[in-house]
Amino acid sequence: MVKKYFLLVAVSFTACLVACTSGTKRMDEKLIERIESDARFSQVEEMAETLISSGLMAGNSYGEVWIRDLNSFIELASKVNGKEKTADALLMFFKFQEEDGNIPDGYIPKDQGNVGYKYRMSDLAPDYISHKNTVETDQETSLIQAVYKYIQATGDIDFLNKTIRGKTVISRMDDALQYLLNDRFNTEYGLLWGATTIDWGDVQPEHVWGVELDSTSHPAIDIYDNAMFIIAIKNYLSLITDKEKINYWKKIQDEISNNTRKHLWDGNEHKYKPHIYLEKGSPFPSSFDEDKIYYHGGTFTAIEAGLLTEEEIQISYQKMLENVEKSGAPSIGLTVYPPYPNGMFLNKALSEYSYQNGGDWTWFGGRMIQSLIEHEMYNEAYLSILPMLDLVIKHDDFYEWWTIDGKPGGSGNFRGAAGVLWKSIQMFKERING
Repeated sequence: MVKKYFLLVAVSFTACLVACTSGTKRMDEKLIERIESDARFSQVEEMAETLISSGLMAGNSYGEVWIRDLNSFIELASKVNGKEKTADALLMFFKFQEEDGNIPDGYIPKDQGNVGYKYRMSDLAPDYISHKNTVETDQETSLIQAVYKYIQATGDIDFLNKTIRGKTVISRMDDALQYLLNDRFNTEYGLLWGATTIDWGDVQPEHVWGVELDSTSHPAIDIYDNAMFIIAIKNYLSLITDKEKINYWKKIQDEISNNTRKHLWDGNEHKYKPHIYLEKGSPFPSSFDEDKIYYHGGTFTAIEAGLLTEEEIQISYQKMLENVEKSGAPSIGLTVYPPYPNGMFLNKALSEYSYQNGGDWTWFGGRMIQSLIEHEMYNEAYLSILPMLDLVIKHDDFYEWWTIDGKPGGSGNFRGAAGVLWKSIQMFKERING
């Protein structure tokens, strides 16, 4: 059944290629009828609302509230849990913000913090502790995006004026952005850097666990971190009125966008390079051609950031379908193709087609659905969401990721997956009612 979906999508892509260039693309009545009569949409929507109403932790294998996860279901959280509870969750991250502006990954009740993280304390939240996976460069950008989405969903603009240690939220958002420029900006390329990870992942190859930068890490530049930064700056700019700050951050946004295009986009292959390596070079053997790997998640995020043209979006989507067909994956949520060969990462969870190394993540694939809707590729969005809905219904749960043969992987009750599917369904409804 999955292959049937993607055969239909490929046909739809060809038809859309003509319609998109003629400026006539729109959701037709037949598609509206199909969506409105498809019970899977309302079933998964209800499942998502029920799950998020039970709490904000990432999943049943995670006790933490993670900002990169919360960012992907903040609108749903606002609906089912209300403004106050959702605002408090966002404020918690600012309570743990450090003097240099950096934001933690997540927080957890103090008596439940039993993983090997280097935990932080805050006298503003004495019953909680937080931690930061330093291989990542997306905690600050995720929080800014989440605040923006929260305000869009609730209209609670006063949230920006709440004060923590004498600083308003909006001021702390500026501090978070500035931290990235101060601590994670490479002047040679004019882009942000992080550890070498797989696409948007949070595991580096040099360690059995691999979540913390150290002397063995290989710093690198990738598309995901920089696309997230661009989205966050755009969100921040929409919330401020200070002309000096607007000019400053608009200039940074333009420079990051231009440099991303200049250094990371491979125009010949119509894809993003996995990494630009900095002073220590690549952690992988010279015989390994990493540039052959296609990063789905980073490409999804780049589209959301506005970094691809309409034609490039269509070509990228077609490449994703081809990767799904070659790999046998359930959906375009496939993280990367081909995967990194076994043994490239000391963390054994990152074997071929496992976890972030070729697992199928609705949590990210659902974001591509949203971009397809935004770009009026409605047939593609509909046909691409179907296998995601079917997996959730078949297993009666939202899972962290799926194996190539469609079996659950990682945590159940995975709220990020619930959030992106719920939002995609709302976007379909908006276009139908629109």
